[in-house]
Amino acid sequence: MKNNIKLWKKIVGCCLLAVLMYNCADDSYLIDGGKANPYYNGNMMQYLESRPDYFKDLVEVIRLSGMEDVFENEEITFFAPTDWSIRGSFNYLNRVWYRMGHDSIKSFNQIKPEVWREMLSMYIVKDKYLLKDIPQIDTTAIAAYPGQAFLSYGQQPMNMGVVYYDANNVKYAGARQIIYSYVYDFTIGDMKNAYVATSDIQPTNGVVHVLRLTDHAFGFEPYLFATKAINATIETEPDN
Repeated sequence: MKNNIKLWKKIVGCCLLAVLMYNCADDSYLIDGGKANPYYNGNMMQYLESRPDYFKDLVEVIRLSGMEDVFENEEITFFAPTDWSIRGSFNYLNRVWYRMGHDSIKSFNQIKPEVWREMLSMYIVKDKYLLKDIPQIDTTAIAAYPGQAFLSYGQQPMNMGVVYYDANNVKYAGARQIIYSYVYDFTIGDMKNAYVATSDIQPTNGVVHVLRLTDHAFGFEPYLFATKAINATIETEPDN
């Protein structure tokens, strides 16, 4: 009986190990940019197109916004929201729109291109900023370590910084993670933070930092995206 239990433990352990190894190998550069090759032989648009599992909706939004040339030719730092973030804000907009007495918004192209362009521009900073180029931020000591203020591609005040985590009770000795923030008020440090899950993916025209999908809404606040989309007017879905 004991031998059978030991055998089953070995079998289960091997299966779990195989699953973990497969998952790490499949998406290693999205999970840990420090271990995998960070370089992509193509422009930023091509990189995003190569990962429809994360960026299919994002690629559609870029095309609707008319910003393909920016992602193909300009040197930029892009804090990439995943499809989960975009869908979350789109679904929020739909709930608001439905409560206003309208039919559901069925496609992204019902939203005006200028809205997509304004929202996307929040995530773009001109020039290339790798993790090593970004100053430290400590959200508990913002006066001492504020990160650095930037103007986004659309001239929106933003902030980026690198969090230095503690390790073995040594302050700032641990892992590092980029935070990209929408600024409400610089004077009191009022910001909405988006955490980077994977940093320093480098296509030929800049760098992509992929935002964590679990807790980021496209536009930083769903109501901000919804308000701008509604104020710009929603296009009626054409009849087939």
